[in-house]
Amino acid sequence: MAEITSDMIKELREKTQAGMMDCKKALQETGGDMEKSVEFLRKKGLASAEKRMGREASEGIIATYIHNNQKLGVLLDLRTVTDFVARNEEFQALAKELCMQVAASSPLYVKPEDVPQDVIEKEREIYREQMKDSGKPANVVEKIVDGKLSKFYGDVCLLEQEYIKDPKVKIKDLIKEKISKYGENIEVRRFVRYQIGE
Repeated sequence: MAEITSDMIKELREKTQAGMMDCKKALQETGGDMEKSVEFLRKKGLASAEKRMGREASEGIIATYIHNNQKLGVLLDLRTVTDFVARNEEFQALAKELCMQVAASSPLYVKPEDVPQDVIEKEREIYREQMKDSGKPANVVEKIVDGKLSKFYGDVCLLEQEYIKDPKVKIKDLIKEKISKYGENIEVRRFVRYQIGE
């Protein structure tokens, strides 16, 4: 196994912003492989981010975005656990990015749980109607309906949307990454999108 040097630990720290001991452990676990160590730390970070998502987010900021034609504006309430993180520049930059996402992608809800049951049922009905003459068995039709519903959430729920700057990343994953970095829960509480002419 490759010897883990302080230079390797330092390099991994610079790449991931993880703690010294975490970097050392990652390098030991992966036999000194830098790429695998980065992946190891990301997985570990996201796993612990899931745990942190349960903490009460009572601090935060109201962020705004006004489009340069002044006919489109967004207000967004982004919460976190401590005022220390809420005042952080990166947290505020995330809030700005989320405002721009709302401006560009016009979501209607924050997350799938916010979509009213009657709206979901109506969507399901439409999808079933579309599949009516497909000749597919009922269980296959339901799977297709679930898939279409998932795509619907990707259109109307902010957290399920693809990030406008990187379609490979969903907004919820962008937020999880920051949770992992700060060690605090971060959540979008609500947003409002105003557009003149709509």
